[in-house]
Amino acid sequence: MRIFAAIALAFVVSPAMSADLPSFTPQSLVLKNIPAATGPAVALFNGKDLDQWDAWLGYADPGQTYLAKHDASLGVGGKGTIFTVVNEDGEPAIHVNGPTWGSLVHRGDYANYHLRLEYKWGKARYAPRQAMLPNNGLLYHTHGKPGAVWGTWATSVEFEIMSGSVGMVVPVGNGLSVTATAAHDASIIDPKLRFMVGGVDAKAIGNTATWNVENNHNADAPDGEWNVLDLYVVGNHAVHVVNGVPVMEVRNICEPDAAGVCQPLTHGHIQLQSEGAETFFRHITLEPIERLPVIGVVK
Repeated sequence: MRIFAAIALAFVVSPAMSADLPSFTPQSLVLKNIPAATGPAVALFNGKDLDQWDAWLGYADPGQTYLAKHDASLGVGGKGTIFTVVNEDGEPAIHVNGPTWGSLVHRGDYANYHLRLEYKWGKARYAPRQAMLPNNGLLYHTHGKPGAVWGTWATSVEFEIMSGSVGMVVPVGNGLSVTATAAHDASIIDPKLRFMVGGVDAKAIGNTATWNVENNHNADAPDGEWNVLDLYVVGNHAVHVVNGVPVMEVRNICEPDAAGVCQPLTHGHIQLQSEGAETFFRHITLEPIERLPVIGVVK
């Protein structure tokens, strides 16, 4: 998910958001002290069907998604149409065909885990993103009502899957916030925050001008090739890894309660998206862990 016009129209980005941030310096990152599994792995995709997943569809016209006024969501549905199981490259895969935006949410509720999946882009692109970079997402700590966010997704934290931005973090939901060490990168869109080891703590808050922190650098494979994503989560902290390369560390995931106090968000469901780009997912497994790996800087 990447929010463009709606956020730009609704919020004014203050120069103070980048105050006291260092300028981004390219880094070579490596994953160290990788945790061992503390129990057996669980296959979230059984290779046969989507019986353990629930699908929800947004608007008949996806161009209405980020507008203040729009029609009602299509609602429950999409399995067998938008989300199907196919054979791709000789193996079973979840096929997201993309023309209608929506979500596919696994029924399991998980905490403290290492999730691994593989994805690749298909060829099809659809309005209103047919001329944009292909976009999808691996959303974790998913909870609450389907369609609660923009009528299309459930509240969650997004491990962005978009060419050039895979591993970017986006808090999905009003007020949901995450913290990452960041630097100012004038070459990217507002809020111009990019994850940097040794940077300054920066907070991204769902549906505000500071809506994301970009990945440290691009590690995704060319379109049409399979990518491996590793997501390590312990409590309300997470590490995003793309093709073996760490690109993001997220801390202090929290959501405000009725009194406005941000409560730690430590568990939830796994959610995949449909967002205008044909996508294939396979080998989705999850194993329990007790600690996070460490991101090191190669000097």
